[in-house]
Amino acid sequence: MLRTVLVAFLAGSTLAAAAADRQVLPEHPTADQKTDIENRLNDWPQLGRYAKENASVPAPKPGEKRVVFMGDSITDGWGRQVGEFFPGKGYINRGISGQTTPQMLVRFRADVIALKPSVVVILAGTNDIAGNTGPESLQTIENNLTSMAELARANGIHVVIANLLPISNYNDPTSSQRRPPADIKALNTWIRDYTAREHLGFIDYFSATVDKTGQLRADLSGDGLHPNAAGYVIMAPLAQKAIDEALADKRS
Repeated sequence: MLRTVLVAFLAGSTLAAAAADRQVLPEHPTADQKTDIENRLNDWPQLGRYAKENASVPAPKPGEKRVVFMGDSITDGWGRQVGEFFPGKGYINRGISGQTTPQMLVRFRADVIALKPSVVVILAGTNDIAGNTGPESLQTIENNLTSMAELARANGIHVVIANLLPISNYNDPTSSQRRPPADIKALNTWIRDYTAREHLGFIDYFSATVDKTGQLRADLSGDGLHPNAAGYVIMAPLAQKAIDEALADKRS
């Protein structure tokens, strides 16, 4: 019973990215692993991850256009494990590996609104589709994204939402079972339509990274899910363009 409970709460574990994505609990966890698991059970949304950093972030300077990136491992690893994260820009990374939209929604006020950004860039949903925190309908993911956008706008923050990157089966033939491409496309269609209807910023990472077979380009990822340095090189200017447009559009 305990093993079942722990598996359900292991999303985003630092045991390993693959373990987090696949909800794997070691048969004989080490003391450090047990501590990590206990911490996650006690702090499901991982509000503690950035608490000290957030407390040390000063208020924006006059005229400063602060940008916060909210997301999962694709955001978390950007510039930390792989690639460069907008050098010289001072953008704030608030991604957490393995997270789903309900976890991000809980920590949205602490990790985004309290930092008083001008723009928030949201990339989320792939781990929801994978069931990292339990089964979720696409409607639930859409509701959570909508709630984050509405919270941001209510606090004077411009909103940019990115669609999901494709996945590939090149390295792992089970990838499309955990993240069905049809679900990714359906959520991406909703994100495109929602951002257009609400006059929000939109980033089309999918079209920029998909190959002719509908999968994530093999040259842009080492595992079929996370971008490599070349992948982030493609993503960065798309994000920057959306940020610039959001700042110029008073409606977003």
